[in-house]
Order: sequence, then C-alpha cells, then structure tokens
Amino acid sequence: MWSGPATGFDCYTSNDLEHWEGPFAAFRPPADFWADAQFWAPEVYALDGRFFMFGTFATSTGNRPRGVAVLASDLATGPYQPWSDGAVTPAAEPCLDGTLYIDEDSTRWLVYSRGTEGTADAPGITDGEMRAVRLAPDLRTAAGEPALLFKASAAAWTRPLRFPEGVEPPKDLNLAADPLFTDGPFVVRSPEGSLLMLWSSHGEAGYAMGIAESKSGTIKGPWIQQADPVWSSNGGHGMVLRTSGGRDYLVFHGPNDTPNERVRITGVEIDGNSIRVLR
Repeated sequence: MWSGPATGFDCYTSNDLEHWEGPFAAFRPPADFWADAQFWAPEVYALDGRFFMFGTFATSTGNRPRGVAVLASDLATGPYQPWSDGAVTPAAEPCLDGTLYIDEDSTRWLVYSRGTEGTADAPGITDGEMRAVRLAPDLRTAAGEPALLFKASAAAWTRPLRFPEGVEPPKDLNLAADPLFTDGPFVVRSPEGSLLMLWSSHGEAGYAMGIAESKSGTIKGPWIQQADPVWSSNGGHGMVLRTSGGRDYLVFHGPNDTPNERVRITGVEIDGNSIRVLR
C-alpha cells in the first residue's frame, strides 16, 4: 500500500450490487508514467462522452510529492490512459483523494486533501486541510489557485492519528507528532438543495466519516461541521452511489487495516442536510 512498485487499478462489475464479476484491469501504467507507488482512491465520472478517472499517485523515490492525476477511457471499465500531464494538484505539496464536483455554472472543481506528511528537511503539518481548485474544462490542468475549505480540527469528532501497536508509518513521511488529517472528500447535493461533503479522519474509535455542509451552497463554503460522524468506527473514504433505480448507497472501505480492507456498500437516506445510514 505504501511502497512501490504499484500494479495499477482493477474494477469489478455487477448488475445488482450482490453478484460481481472481475477483477478487470482498468489501468496499467505505461513505461514512461511518472508515478510508480501509492496508487490510491480511484473515482470514475462519465463526462463529454468519455470516462475520466481521478487517482492518487506517488513515486517510490520521493522526487515529487504525492498528487492527484486524471486518466481517460472510452469505456467505464477501461483501459484508462494518462490524460493530465502529471498531477493537477500543487507540485510542491503532498495531496491525495481527489473528487470531482461540477457546480451549477458548469465549473469543474477538484476537491482534495492536503496531506500531513513532510519532507526530509521539515516535519509535516499538524492539521490536515481540505482544499478545492478549479479545473480547466478539459480536466487536463488546474485553472487557478487552491482554496482552503476547512481544516481537520474544525470538526469536534476528529482525534490525532494513532497507528496500531506494532505498526510504524514509513519514516520518509516525516509525520508531525499526533497529526489530525483529512481524507476522502465526496460532495453531494441533497434533494432539498443542501451541499454536503462526506470526508474522513481519525475519530474516537478509529477511521471515521463525517459530514460538512456549505452554508452558501457553493463549493467555497463556509463549511460547517456536523457534531457527530455518520460512520464512527473502522471505516471511511466514502462516496454516494446514486443508482438508476433511484436508491442511494454509501460505498466505503473497511476495516481500516491492511490487507483486510474491502468495499462495503450500505443504503443511505439523504434528506435536508443529513446523510443517514440505513441499518
């Protein structure tokens, strides 16, 4: 999960979310691809008659920070090829978990997490950030400067990251002591018009998902954090799957220990400013 060489991204297909076929190779990096490690968090969107995958990538040499890049394919299942010229996130900062949001003016935004890791010369930041940057219409480059949406400490439920006993983070991350972090944003508008963001951090019982609401109804907020996480223990990085049948599902991974992570799918109800898990 942390070190190279990474293989690529795979996908599975299903007609009923119960029976699955695969895995199918969705992306295998070409020989000259800029990254070779930490292939994380793929998200796929149908746009402009094609399919675009946003993924997190890094290098095993550490010669450039982790970043979010864009891939493209004519089919949802791939094969995907590089679309952006390297990462579309800032070149000097570690970034991850990019998600696409298209606002009511058809402006395309990348919402992403600013990582807490540092460099060989300086420790990482102690308070992870959620940011948004406007993308060019063709999704190949950023088209502006990133905007800070909120920091991890804005939510009352976040707690400093604690690694399980016997697990040590890679030393080259140079993490600050007890960092708060932001992970896995996903933006969805409720039927009543509220703009909501699912995002993850470390909570009282481990990896968890919370909800923020934009008071302006736009991507720049201000974002107000809900007091309690929607999923409080050992699961996170959620997305909302809206099916053709009209049902909403929360898709996330759990448990949060390697190599036991698996996709989890559970029904949710989105109402007003809430996302409620259907038990």
